[in-house]
Parts: sequence; C-alpha cells; structure tokens
Amino acid sequence: MIEPRPEGGTTPEAGGGYRALLQVSGFPRAVAGAAVQRTGGQMLQVAIVLFVLARFHSPALAGLTVFLQIMPGLLVSPLAGALLDRYGRVRLMLLDFTVAAVTLALIAGLSLGGHLAVATLLVLVTISSLTSILSITGIRSLFPLMVPRALWDRANGMDSGLYAVTAIVGPPLAAFIVALYGPEAALLVAAVAFALAAAVLVGLKEPAEPDRERRSIWRESYEGLRYVVRHPTLRGLAVSISLSNIGAGGTLVIAVPVLLLNRLHSGTATIGWVFGVFGVASLVSALVFGRMNTEGRERSMLAWSMIAVAIALLALAAAGALWVVFAAAIFAGLVIGASDVGLFGIRQRRTDPAWFGRAFAVSMSLNYMGAPIGSALTGALIQRSISLAFLAGAAFNLLAALTTVLMIPASAG
Repeated sequence: MIEPRPEGGTTPEAGGGYRALLQVSGFPRAVAGAAVQRTGGQMLQVAIVLFVLARFHSPALAGLTVFLQIMPGLLVSPLAGALLDRYGRVRLMLLDFTVAAVTLALIAGLSLGGHLAVATLLVLVTISSLTSILSITGIRSLFPLMVPRALWDRANGMDSGLYAVTAIVGPPLAAFIVALYGPEAALLVAAVAFALAAAVLVGLKEPAEPDRERRSIWRESYEGLRYVVRHPTLRGLAVSISLSNIGAGGTLVIAVPVLLLNRLHSGTATIGWVFGVFGVASLVSALVFGRMNTEGRERSMLAWSMIAVAIALLALAAAGALWVVFAAAIFAGLVIGASDVGLFGIRQRRTDPAWFGRAFAVSMSLNYMGAPIGSALTGALIQRSISLAFLAGAAFNLLAALTTVLMIPASAG
C-alpha cells in the first residue's frame, strides 16, 4: 500500500483528538454539508417507505421502490468513480444534491395533485439513484484526502458518528411529519435538506490529489472495477459486506415499519423513535471506537459485528412486545458503529490514494449492493411472514461473518 501524503491545510499531531479534525482546512464545512445531506437521506429512508405504504398500500412496491432508489446508482459506480477522480468531488456532489431535491419535489407535488402513477414514481426514484453514488462516494473519498493519515480513525469515527446523529434526527423527524402532515410533506422537507446541503458546499475548495496518467473516462471506469476485483481486501469486502447488507440494511428498512404497524399495532411516530434510538447507540459506539487505533483489528471487528446483528434480527423475528424492538435496536446500534470504523479504516489503509475515487466508488457500491436486494427480497418475504424476513436477514449476516474471515486477508501483505 502507498502511504498518502497529508493534504488540505494544518497537519495535527498523530495523537490529536477530534478537536484536531476541526483544524483541518475545509473539513468542518465538508462535514456540515454532509450532515445536512445525510439528514435528508435518513428522512427519505423512512419517508419513502411510509409514502408508498400510505398511497399504494403495498409492501412489495415499497421494497421495489427502495431497490430502484439504490441499485441503479450502484451499477454506474465505476463511471462515477472515474468522474470523481477526474472532475472533482464537490461539483459532482452538488449535481447529485440538486437532482435529489428536484425529484423528491416532483414526487410530492404530483402526489398532492393526484397525478402520481406507480410508473412515474419508479422512474423518478431511478433518476435520483443514478447520481446518488456521486455524493455517497464523494464525501467518503474526500475525507482521507483532506485529513492526515494519523487522524483517519478519528475522521472515520466522526463520519460514522455523523451518520448516527442524522439517524437520530432524520427518521423520527420524517415519521412525525408523516403523522402530522402526511408523507408528501416529509418528502418535501427532505428535498429542502438536499438543497441546503448544496448551498453549504458551494465554493468549497478541494485538496490536491496525487498525480496520475489520464486515459479515456470509459477506460478509467473499467480500470477502477478491475482494481477492486483484483484487490484481495476490496474483493473480500465486496462479498462479505454485501451479504451483511442484504440481511441488515435491506431487511430493517422494510421489515421494522411493517412489524411495528402490523404486528405490534404501533403508531407511525414509534417507527421514528426506534430508528432514532438505533442512531443514538450507533453514535456512542462510533465515537468510542473512533478514538482507538483499529489497524490490524478491522477484520475481527467486522466479523463479530455481523454476528451481533444476526442476534438482533433473531430477536426481532420473535418480537411480541415493543420493548424487544427497542432493545434490539440499541444492541444493533452499539455494534454498527464499531463495524463502520473498522470498514472505513481497512478500506482506506489498503487502497492506493491515487485510486480513492474510482476504487471507493466501486468498492462502496459493491458493499452496498446487498441493501436494495435485501429490501426487494424482504418486500416479497414479508407478504408470507414478518418473522421469515428477519430469519433470512440473520442467516445472511452469519454467512457474511464467515466470508469476512475466509476472504479478507489478515494483513495488507
């Protein structure tokens, strides 16, 4: 692995804490923009499911909508990575934020006017998906270029913690807005969040990147895909994390709302509280593990986290009381933070910085590929049994833990 040079302003000492990150030029602004965007994204994760359930009364359609909201963007990730490395991250993130705001406003407006057909909904979420990978990968590949290597674990902890904070705010906010004003209002507020995120990032300067030879954009897209496929660690992560996301991310976003609404007969606001509690637990975990040196321990952190998530899913499969759902959310959140810090760290440390944009785009997309598959699968399984959907999710996480140990090398060697 080639060690990246520190970029982007001040270079805090190796032992610097979270405060040192705020001294890195451009980092606080990038974090602020990401926080606003992710709040909108977390709102959307709940709002779109509740919107489809309320307007079309179909868990299967909800699963398909989430699938199309994610999968097309993942499929174009090699091209997205090449574009990020060539044209810069900030301008392409701004493009995605704009597309997201416009498509969400259109979905809400057409629905309020009584003109939203299923086909139109699916087309709009697909269009939004095609640019989404630009911001997802853009911010993740921007942070290690801005931040010195000595602070990568801190940055990863803050990044994961940021997700947790937005998970605390976004889902409950979306659920409350849906309960008070309807699902269209929640979609519109999410659209406003994306627009505000774009405003925060306008004019942000990016750090210089390592020099490299430039070829055609299609050739670079192919080379990014080939780099990941041939890289033992990134290839192993693609399989194990994708399997875990089938069982965790893909399952929870569909199955938890249906469990709460149909089996436990809870209100819409309860869905927000459950995801919010999960976010609080994730935040605590991310900040704690972000203060540790995870180098050399990432693989075991990932495997044990997957096993723990499987246990939480098994508890949800048998849940007959609301407290079980909250307990499972807290337990899963506490291990997700550790998993995120380990995942971000091992990917950064074992990737040549000249490939950050292309490799991260492909790697992150392959890792997340399981989420839309899991959502579509859950939407189908849940028609037969809510418990069956959770049991399938647990099985996928146990398989993911096994592949983590078998496929990811113990060292970069």
